[in-house]
Amino acid sequence: MPVIAPMPAARPARIPTQRDGAEETAAVGTTVDHLTETYRAHYRSLLGLAALLLDDTASCEDVVQEAFIRVHSARRRVRDPEKTLAYLRQTVVNLSRSALRRRILGLKLLSKPMPDMASAEEGAYEQLERDGLIQAMKGLQRRQREVLVLRYFADMTEAQVAKTLGISVGSVKAYGSRGIAALRIAMDAKEARR
Repeated sequence: MPVIAPMPAARPARIPTQRDGAEETAAVGTTVDHLTETYRAHYRSLLGLAALLLDDTASCEDVVQEAFIRVHSARRRVRDPEKTLAYLRQTVVNLSRSALRRRILGLKLLSKPMPDMASAEEGAYEQLERDGLIQAMKGLQRRQREVLVLRYFADMTEAQVAKTLGISVGSVKAYGSRGIAALRIAMDAKEARR
């Protein structure tokens, strides 16, 4: 059976002296109260610093908040409270650089979509259809053409078309129905000739 070695003994605890207590206070570093005061006094200036490096407000706010979180986490290492602001500024700059690097990398990695363009053949076919529709519209009665143009191309309601043309809503419905039927016949005849 294998033998397991015992864990090494922990260091003996040191009994703090009066002098040790003074050193411990100095080693505590930046206090939470000092960070709170720094936040109140310098948040806007740090936001302005981030704004010089980044382009949108949300990213600037995120960077500044993250800088305060990091300084709070490392507050025991910032022994001199006077250096807290410098540490925050450097953290804001570094985090802004990182954010820009991530954006640039993201843009490089994005696949560029193909342009949403019709081929030359599709474009020509659409042009032929459009020309055919215009010719068929010219063959309609004037009132049918007016109703269809206002209703479907100008996207007006039946009531708006009736008011514009000075006719009843029932007449708009009748002219529209007859106009669509006439267009359908004209377009089918044109398609059959091809």
